[in-house]
Amino acid sequence: MSDEVQPGHVRLRLDLSYDGTGFHGWAKQAGDRRTVQGEIEDALRTVTRSRETYELTVAGRTDAGVHARGQVAHVDLPEGVWREHHERLLKRLAGRLPRDVRVWALREAPSGFNARFSAVWRRYAYRVTDNPGGVDPLLRNHVLWHDWPLDVDAMNEAAGALLGEHDFAAYCKKREGATTIRTLQELSLVRGDDGIITATVRADAFCHNMVRSLIGALLFVGDGHREPEWPGKVLAARVRESAVHVVRPHGLTLEEVGYPADELLAARSKEARNKRSLPGAPGCETC
Repeated sequence: MSDEVQPGHVRLRLDLSYDGTGFHGWAKQAGDRRTVQGEIEDALRTVTRSRETYELTVAGRTDAGVHARGQVAHVDLPEGVWREHHERLLKRLAGRLPRDVRVWALREAPSGFNARFSAVWRRYAYRVTDNPGGVDPLLRNHVLWHDWPLDVDAMNEAAGALLGEHDFAAYCKKREGATTIRTLQELSLVRGDDGIITATVRADAFCHNMVRSLIGALLFVGDGHREPEWPGKVLAARVRESAVHVVRPHGLTLEEVGYPADELLAARSKEARNKRSLPGAPGCETC
């Protein structure tokens, strides 16, 4: 994941989307499990007629069943391979990739670009409906059905206490050596004319299960099982609570990844690797 491109190589930025229903997440796994990374790397190797697999680095590693509309990745290709194939590479990938994943843009990345570490924010959407009749069958793989009426105003009230920089240990699956400190920049919910409630969640980064746990807590507030103050109290405790459910993945979509101006990319990448802690707390490595 170095920002330094090896001599004789060129770094490319890929903008892509996928329906996560048929995937075991983004990252390659042992065995025959189908992943987004595996499909794209296989397609790239095939269309460039290469023996080598060119490994992708992604902005946000999504879990099984999670979708993406605005995912970003980078890959380093030998200059000769890029010169030979760049004019037809995007169209050839479209012909080789399965229909549930698309690469929409593929271009040379600016100096210092790293799809993961250069990002300054990621924006997700989680969609849920409380329609007594359930979910529109055409949307069943993208919208969660919650079988209690939801009070969106109460959910937004609860969300306000979660904004800002906090230790989100209570809402994350802990990973060894990784910090759970994040800056939650936006958490808001809107009910559309179709009755579907869309939660917008934007942060500098997310730890494992963070978005789905936050939504799980807000749903408990929305359906009246908990008071609006409860999610904030859980956050302050910094301890996983059994009442906070990790909602199902299919309602979650990575919508967009934000990057700074080109001249700030390298500095942002370096900053994202620095030790991170809250005031008065010991530092720990960013994940």
